[in-house]
Amino acid sequence: MSIYDDSIIMTYCIAVTAILGAVFGSFLNCAAMRIAKEESFIEGHSRCPKCNHNLRAMDLIPIFSWIFSGGKCRYCKEKVSIRYPLTEIVFAVLSVMCLLEYDLTIICVRNLILLGCLFCLSLVDLESYIIPDGCHIIAIGAWVVTGFFAFEEYGGWHGIALNILAALLYGGGMLLMSLIMDKLLKRDSLGGGDIKLFFVVGLYLGLIASLFTLLIACVLGIVFSLVFLNKDSEGNQKLIPFGPAIAVAMWGMLMYGEPLVNWYLSLF
Repeated sequence: MSIYDDSIIMTYCIAVTAILGAVFGSFLNCAAMRIAKEESFIEGHSRCPKCNHNLRAMDLIPIFSWIFSGGKCRYCKEKVSIRYPLTEIVFAVLSVMCLLEYDLTIICVRNLILLGCLFCLSLVDLESYIIPDGCHIIAIGAWVVTGFFAFEEYGGWHGIALNILAALLYGGGMLLMSLIMDKLLKRDSLGGGDIKLFFVVGLYLGLIASLFTLLIACVLGIVFSLVFLNKDSEGNQKLIPFGPAIAVAMWGMLMYGEPLVNWYLSLF
């Protein structure tokens, strides 16, 4: 069945995906904030970040709770960051875009899981400059498990082997480059989480698309560093999280990179 078979089915699927996307966006935002603070995101109630009051069901309705409360906590009346509704809206929109691109397929499910991992690790990296290993493990697990159900879509054993090769090349290549740059600069040049993320990039995108992802991520990283000049109290440049740039580049290539790859291959 395809969402494009009937307009009513399409509308229904888009609505359900948007709602679930907002719900999971809220969860991922909460999980990211707790991971950054080294807290468990599985145990404990959701609570106000200002007064620490446990939130009730009516406080946890994605997007609408923030709007109806005027962007304030119902208990302490302090302002609640717009980050909450924004993350919910963004993840809902990205989820719908994934559905429209990949239809009702196992690949769509896989890519939605990947999206959740990229979204979470980006939020954590922005806040704590750390990419949690759990995001890598879940993304790799999703690629492996869905491969059993979408063997032909993966290109058979040949396609799977090429993607594993790409993962090893890009992951290993970034590790080698990082070690060389660390020696030259005498400081950490690339985090271990970023290196592992490039392994995931190769696994999902293969050799050519991963190359474009690397190039786009570098450009985005430079732009990010110029727009958000992170400096400490003494005016020294702080660390710049590279994970979000990699995540955006990877997601863009996964969603819409096929024409770019086909154009590049046609040159040969």
